[in-house]
Amino acid sequence: MKFWDTSAVVPLLTDEATSSLRLRQAEEGGMLVWWATSVECLSAVQRAVRAGIVSEREYPNIVGHLRELEQHWTEIEPTQQVRLQAERLLRTHPLRAADALQLAAAIIGAEYEPNGMTFLTGDTRLAEAAAKEGFKVE
Repeated sequence: MKFWDTSAVVPLLTDEATSSLRLRQAEEGGMLVWWATSVECLSAVQRAVRAGIVSEREYPNIVGHLRELEQHWTEIEPTQQVRLQAERLLRTHPLRAADALQLAAAIIGAEYEPNGMTFLTGDTRLAEAAAKEGFKVE
């Protein structure tokens, strides 16, 4: 099982430099994500539409692909444990709130033992924090 930050999921939905890598990783199975990942993905896609990177015509297909992914991933729900971990992470690492929630969800998903679990992200700051927490980062 690998934890997928939103920045690792979005290349599965849009054509990006890391899309082929992320597709290979997805084919290995075992996607663990934070509860709000689909919302964050749609936010990223809408930004791409507004910027003209993704066309309006592509949007329904992207949403359909996201819905398909949702059928196969496991979500970490928003719980008190996630909130407490996120608060701790904000004191420990220079993270934004959403990134702290992502990393907290990964820690909960790893049952507080991140050593050996892979954390997929395209965010440098989040990658550094995940590595310091004991995750293998890709």
